[in-house]
Amino acid sequence: MGSKFIDDGVDRKKQVRAIVLHPELKKGSQSTRSSEARLEEAYGLALAIDLEIIRHEVITVARPKPSTLFGSGIIEKYHDYIHANEVEVVIVDTALTPVQQRNLEKGWEAKVIDRTGLILEIFGERARTKEGKLQVDLAQLSYQRSRLVRSWTHLERQRGGAGFMGGPGERQIEIDRRLIDEKIVRLKSDLEMVKKTRELHRSARRKVPFPIVSLVGYTNAGKSTLFNRLTESKVFAEDLLFATLDPTMRRVNLPSGREIILSDTVGFISELPTDLIASFRATLEEVREANVLVHVRDVSHEDTEAQKDDVKAVLNDLELDPDIQKNMIEVWNKSDLLSEEIKSSLEIQSGHQDTTLLCSAITGEGCSEFLHMVEQLLEAQNLVYEFEIPYENGAALSWLHDNAKVLEQDHHEEGVWVSLSILQADADKFISKFGIDPLEEELED
Repeated sequence: MGSKFIDDGVDRKKQVRAIVLHPELKKGSQSTRSSEARLEEAYGLALAIDLEIIRHEVITVARPKPSTLFGSGIIEKYHDYIHANEVEVVIVDTALTPVQQRNLEKGWEAKVIDRTGLILEIFGERARTKEGKLQVDLAQLSYQRSRLVRSWTHLERQRGGAGFMGGPGERQIEIDRRLIDEKIVRLKSDLEMVKKTRELHRSARRKVPFPIVSLVGYTNAGKSTLFNRLTESKVFAEDLLFATLDPTMRRVNLPSGREIILSDTVGFISELPTDLIASFRATLEEVREANVLVHVRDVSHEDTEAQKDDVKAVLNDLELDPDIQKNMIEVWNKSDLLSEEIKSSLEIQSGHQDTTLLCSAITGEGCSEFLHMVEQLLEAQNLVYEFEIPYENGAALSWLHDNAKVLEQDHHEEGVWVSLSILQADADKFISKFGIDPLEEELED
């Protein structure tokens, strides 16, 4: 495998100099991605925390060593390169054991961060809300608990914060497992309070409910850009891995005028740290509450199918109701980056599937069709209700005509009998708003 060097001539003296190594493990690898593609993703992750990457390379590892992962020849080779080029951080794109991380740091005399640590570092920089920061702190402490090893003191001049890149390593030197455990208990308690607050918000929405449509997808698939396009919002959206972490919700009007709540969630990634999934479970509860899931895919990416599998794996980890995954739309995003030949082929493929759509969040292509598709899925979830509406309550009858599909209507002496197809959430809203109960149990539409 050839080396790739980054030298763009930009003065970056204030940045931390780093190299990225992706180990290609010959035995037991189940990845469907090429090693080069995985290296590029790791390179993108490193750029997301503004490191100066002077080299990124795939290293073939025929026989992984339990103590160091790499053989002595590789360690010696990179020791010389690290010191000759004043490299301060080595990113190893795999999960290292605490022993391997510690021995590599000794062998290279540089800070070593594995894939889990790198992702946690990104999350630590990007979290903006109190809940997001608590979740990242909890995940970082759970990760650090087994890695009470000395950080290299030459990093103390770098930025501060709760991540692994800042400070002289006091947390790993001075904070023993007992203190970490105590802080983990406090963080879990704080998160439980936040979770209760979020549940109160959900309860309030149930009283005045709107259908929830959640965007999910691999990081950098364009979820936030699509969210901004549909809601006319300005959620941070850049060509970066994990550009946005904290969930955002906005109201959106469907073509019929019905309102929905559109939710933008954190992006997923392959080998997402289990501690991070556990910490963000409260946030991702919004996904479990959704009436419709929208899987946003970057179809211009060479690994789009593998990314799809990774997203499904995370959704399975969340133990979603199978019915939720049935109500899923696949948005094949970034059609503006495709050649005309590939785009035409994908248009034909998506045309044969009721819940697949080719679109571009940048140009707006396919966004109107997307809203129609959401509406059709919601209508498919409708139930049939019957109500008797008093003549003096014309507002209730008008509301039903605006928010449901009236199947039959008949005028009686006391009022108007209506049979209608309506989403459960809208039926609950009507009953709460007007105090009129259905005549009998609802029937499946």
